[in-house]
Amino acid sequence: MKDSFMKEALKQAQKAYAIEEIPVGCVIVKDNKIIAKGYNKKETTNNPCGHAEIITIQKACKKISEWRLENCEMYVTLEPCMMCVGAIIQSRIKKVYIGTLDKKTGAVISKIDVNNQYIVNHKFEYEVGILEDECSNILKDFFRILRKGKV
Repeated sequence: MKDSFMKEALKQAQKAYAIEEIPVGCVIVKDNKIIAKGYNKKETTNNPCGHAEIITIQKACKKISEWRLENCEMYVTLEPCMMCVGAIIQSRIKKVYIGTLDKKTGAVISKIDVNNQYIVNHKFEYEVGILEDECSNILKDFFRILRKGKV
C-alpha cells in the first residue's frame, strides 16, 4: 500500500515538473483511500505558501469538513520544510511517509527535528525512504535540466 500511495504522490510531482515547479507531490490518505492530492505551485501562484503539503492539507480539510486530520496519513515525495511541518502538526496528521530527505531545508530529521521540540502540541510518526530512488531522481533531473536552462 505504501508504494502505491507514494506512486500517486510522484504523479503529482510530475505535474509540478510539467509546469516548471520544483517537483514535489503529496497525497493524504484516510481509511486507506486518497482524500486529497497536491503538488508545488509556489511559482505559478506567486505564493510562498504554495507547497505541495500545504495545498494538500487544505484540500483534505475541505473534503472532510474538518481542520483536524487526526486519522490521516501524508505521503510526500520530499522531506517537508519548517512551514510544512508546522502545518502537519497543526492539522494533527497521524503519520508522514517521506520519499527522500531534503538535506538543505528538511525539518523532520535533516536540518531540524521540529516534530520533537518540547513546544509542539502534537507529534506525528514518520517513515523515510518510500520509493526513495524515484523521489530523488525526479528532483535531480529537474535541477540538472534547470541548470542547463532547459526546463
